[in-house]
Amino acid sequence: MIRVSTFAELRGSLTEFWSDRTPIGFVPTMGALHRGHLSLVERARRSADLVVMSIFVNPRQFGPNEDYARYPRPIEHDKQMAEDSGVDVLFTPHASEIYPIAGGVTIASGDAARRWEGEVRPGHFDGVLTVVAKLFNLVRPDFAVFGQKDLQQAALVSAMVRDLNMPLGIFIGHTVRESDGLAMSSRNRFLAPADRQRARVLSRALSAATSSFRDGERDPGAIESAGRAILDSEPEVHPDYFAVVDRRSLEPATRDSPGDWAVITAARVGATRLIDNALLGEPDGD
Repeated sequence: MIRVSTFAELRGSLTEFWSDRTPIGFVPTMGALHRGHLSLVERARRSADLVVMSIFVNPRQFGPNEDYARYPRPIEHDKQMAEDSGVDVLFTPHASEIYPIAGGVTIASGDAARRWEGEVRPGHFDGVLTVVAKLFNLVRPDFAVFGQKDLQQAALVSAMVRDLNMPLGIFIGHTVRESDGLAMSSRNRFLAPADRQRARVLSRALSAATSSFRDGERDPGAIESAGRAILDSEPEVHPDYFAVVDRRSLEPATRDSPGDWAVITAARVGATRLIDNALLGEPDGD
């Protein structure tokens, strides 16, 4: 595995592959790697001869009262996991490399980014799309792989690629879960043992909503109620939202708009904020 940290080093490592038109798959991450990330590498490997991963904790997607400073950065551990999983090129830039000047051009993420996560975290998706666009320009992949767990992020990245005519595909990898159902996340390590037990209610609530849909319910409000009944049983879990949405537009689902739906949720458990979702009607992931 080649590890690079500057634009010049990245170009030097990829030039021959660009020239040879080698299929390149890209997995952008913020590090603190776990099996969920490695499943994205596996998905990339199925369609690419060269897999590039980036690790960059993007300051522009964190708000002033969020956890940028304490976000885990176990770079040596991540480097070993990336190499063991078959990553060919690991790009680990510093913030000064990505953002050499203050301010600068950013991508406005639009109306779809103002709901759900965007309402709770204003400006978050502007930061996400800006850094993702920069990374796409630097790596020039044939496709990139994002995780289903961050469903709104994946939908907005897909929309950006479509609307800005970016020449790559977007694949969505399925959510990987712990044995107790909790979606794998770099933030799970912040959960105290008691909070870890409480957090399991998120996946149980999603399962209840999914079961309601599977049993024939097509009223989004009723599906939400089935999940919320489970979520409300754990008073120490404080949800920001629990909603049935169109999985691509993230607009609230209605009985008059049947299609590919998802149920999405976010909640604070102790000092840690978690997100999760489940697709309705089809198996999870790409």
